[in-house]
Amino acid sequence: MALQAGIVGLPNVGKSTLFNAVSNSAKAQASNYRFCTIEPNTGLVNVPDERLIKLEELVKPNRVVPTQIEIVDIAGLVRGASKGEGLGNKFLANIREVDAIIQVIRCFEDDNILREEGPINPVADKEIIETELQLKDLESVDKKIQRTEKLAKTGDAKLKAEYEVLLQCKEQLEKGKNIISLGLSKEEKTAIADLFLLTDKPVLYVANVDEASMHTGNKYSQALIEAVKDEGNQVIIMTNAIEAQIAEFENPEDKAMFMEEYKMTEPALDRLIHSTYKLLNLSTYFTAGVQEVRAWTIHKGWKAPQAASVIHTDFEKGFIKAEVIAYHDFVQYGSEAACRENGKLRIEGKEYLVQDGDIMHFRFNV
Repeated sequence: MALQAGIVGLPNVGKSTLFNAVSNSAKAQASNYRFCTIEPNTGLVNVPDERLIKLEELVKPNRVVPTQIEIVDIAGLVRGASKGEGLGNKFLANIREVDAIIQVIRCFEDDNILREEGPINPVADKEIIETELQLKDLESVDKKIQRTEKLAKTGDAKLKAEYEVLLQCKEQLEKGKNIISLGLSKEEKTAIADLFLLTDKPVLYVANVDEASMHTGNKYSQALIEAVKDEGNQVIIMTNAIEAQIAEFENPEDKAMFMEEYKMTEPALDRLIHSTYKLLNLSTYFTAGVQEVRAWTIHKGWKAPQAASVIHTDFEKGFIKAEVIAYHDFVQYGSEAACRENGKLRIEGKEYLVQDGDIMHFRFNV
């Protein structure tokens, strides 16, 4: 499952610093100039999960494999990007390819870090990015309306319905609103599926605050929270530079000591990763044996055969049944054998909706 979340924002807001902190496998260049990031950097990120720690204690496997998501660091956007300013079209094409957006907003003052937009204003920065995405979407929608309008007049019901959805989208964008807030049904979204609209992606905001505000936030992060409260989008307050330092520690004791110095119980990055995972509508199930305890990523609402396919496509093709133990039952009884003896191991068929935390073993035939 190659689902991606893209880190976006204006230049010099801390995007690449955040990427360096969050990424396990790639390091982006972080510098104080306008287009430091030109080609998007991609990194695989482990999803922290305390359940894996508990399963490791109980099963004592040879190895433990967490689940991962992909994070993409995309070049900084500038006003006029929708018209090709800066890296405009390239930047917007890179966003089009991701499944969710992590928008980094500068919420700190520092005269040593360049800023072309005047005084610090997180709400205005958010609006610059949204406006550019909306303008690009409007361009895409207008082009499809022109292609569809004549065909819709032929009386084809499907094309007429598609045309009506496109007109709704145009009206929404002209009001300065995002497509995602239209709440289109699955059927209606088929009209715009080929456009990969930028404002139809879920968004998570990161308020990059100064060190003194890392626990409480500040007037800038509060303004951002107030601005997005009606959107239902989450704002995570963090100090990207501190998170990048935490990520550098390989020794757990050194890491714990550093965090204690800053009175941190967990890295803010963990909250960001969990929130991104949720934003992508993902869920986790586990396989647990002596050779390996592993977390597997699926979409919420997937049935057992679909879930089996992430291990191997043959598992879905030849699916017979799944042996399922709920995580809390496994922890309570301590082993698969004990769960079986106490009637906590269930046999589920093709229609079973996999629950987050399920411990599963698939039976298949090919």
